Amino acid sequence: MSVQTPAANTLLAEIERIGADAVRGGYSRHVFTAADGALREWFTAAARARGLAVHTDRNANLWAWFGTPGPDAVVTGSHLDSVPGGGAYDGPLGVVSALAAVDLLRAQGFTPRRPLAIVVFAEEEGGRFGVPCLGSRLLTGTLAAPEALALRDADGTTFAEAARAAGACPEHFGRDDETLGRIGTFVELHVEQGRGLVHLDAPLAVGSNIIPHGRWRFRFTGQGNHAGTTLMSDRRDPMVAAAQLVLAVRRCAAAVPEARATVGRLTPTPGGTNVIASQVDVWLDARLPEPGSVRDLVAEITAAAGAAAELEGCAVEVREQSFEGTADFDPALRDRIGALLGGAPILPTGAGHDAAVLAPFVPTAMLYVRNPTGISHAPEEFAEPADIDYGTVELARVLRSLAA
Repeated sequence: MSVQTPAANTLLAEIERIGADAVRGGYSRHVFTAADGALREWFTAAARARGLAVHTDRNANLWAWFGTPGPDAVVTGSHLDSVPGGGAYDGPLGVVSALAAVDLLRAQGFTPRRPLAIVVFAEEEGGRFGVPCLGSRLLTGTLAAPEALALRDADGTTFAEAARAAGACPEHFGRDDETLGRIGTFVELHVEQGRGLVHLDAPLAVGSNIIPHGRWRFRFTGQGNHAGTTLMSDRRDPMVAAAQLVLAVRRCAAAVPEARATVGRLTPTPGGTNVIASQVDVWLDARLPEPGSVRDLVAEITAAAGAAAELEGCAVEVREQSFEGTADFDPALRDRIGALLGGAPILPTGAGHDAAVLAPFVPTAMLYVRNPTGISHAPEEFAEPADIDYGTVELARVLRSLAA
């Protein structure tokens, strides 16, 4: 490999001010917002500066081609959006490493025999519209376009309205067989979202699978009223039922080995300090490795929510917003990359990725770069510059092998 220093850390520094969240800390970079637009402009300029041909597919995913676009392409990349108040590495690390890997390959005089492309998926985290991996789900048809276009953000703006305001054409959104058919292999580099590599004392790992996970919305409805004039005995307060659900989530998940269940978002309506809420929406994220069942865990939590609502004289409605079963990355590709990287460790993860959405359609692999804090989806997320450089060099090695 070339001894040239990869440019990934420099590229990360170029976007460190975009979408910075002064209230939450970290970054809030959501699809079809000003921050998202600035990041898309930055990527387009960075790719074109490298002589890559850039285009946007029908679902607003960005593609940059090293060589002539065509079928059986080796594709790498990730996403640039974030959760509310997220870290600097989740998503962007895979994008900047891909650009820097192209720099390394060019410096080595490498010309790919298979087409080589970098993709930036339009929306991975679901930070604005609640459903993750919208770009890759629409591309593969695993989420129907009408369902996606009807999604609303916290301000009531639909996904279709936001897309149109950002200059996209939502009427074209949907399964894209032409673009999907070009992907021969997909390799996504990502910061590790846990401490597996810290415990292994290794800078890089190859992914094995992603455990089943999903998101559900619980909507409790009761009677809105005045906080100062309504006696406690006269209340039908959906916030009380929602609070019981939060406790039930922790209790039910703690009783199941390896289960992870979280309430990270709760929205009362109308949301006044001196107002008894008329409605409370609660979002549940649940994950559980097989042979356990995420749906069984959610059924138990749903029963607890129903009991809490009945006790408070409220009603509850439950809606599944997304679900993914076990995503196994291609074993042959995984083993080939592991051998190429000198026996890099193999790690599973509980974090979802666009690679998991693509896995049923094309051979897919993931590389994880060590995160010394073990923290993700928070400002403390981190990767050492030396590990980022190492991951970039190894990504370039993988891409060179696959594209040759």
